[in-house]
Amino acid sequence: MAAIPITRTISIDSDELSESFVRSTGAGGQHVNTTDSAVQLRFDVANSPSLPDAVKHRLTAIAGRRMTAEGVLILRSEGSRSQLMNRQEVVARLVDLIREATIVPKHRKPTRPGKAAKARRVDAKKARSSVKAGRGKVRFD
Repeated sequence: MAAIPITRTISIDSDELSESFVRSTGAGGQHVNTTDSAVQLRFDVANSPSLPDAVKHRLTAIAGRRMTAEGVLILRSEGSRSQLMNRQEVVARLVDLIREATIVPKHRKPTRPGKAAKARRVDAKKARSSVKAGRGKVRFD
């Protein structure tokens, strides 16, 4: 394999990925017991020359528990009985994760409610208060 394209400017060399094949769990009968069809992909995010630092930080946050303390991203695929399909799925998931990390979140400007919104809120509270006040016991004097 050559370079794996992520975006127009970012691509990962296939030498940065490490694949290992293990026995899959779940359905599949005797086939599961005899073949190593599950794929475990390791990608060293911390030492990758292909990713910018900002993308590395966002990818670390997005990955969560899939990221080790050393900065290695571990993805596993065992959904298919085919090793080839599992390899394709795990690489596609890696590409999706990195693409998600390339999106810079918008900076939110904190805002406050305007005068009209405050007035509507107070008026609604007064109306509700008068409705509740009318529910008291009726006195006959």
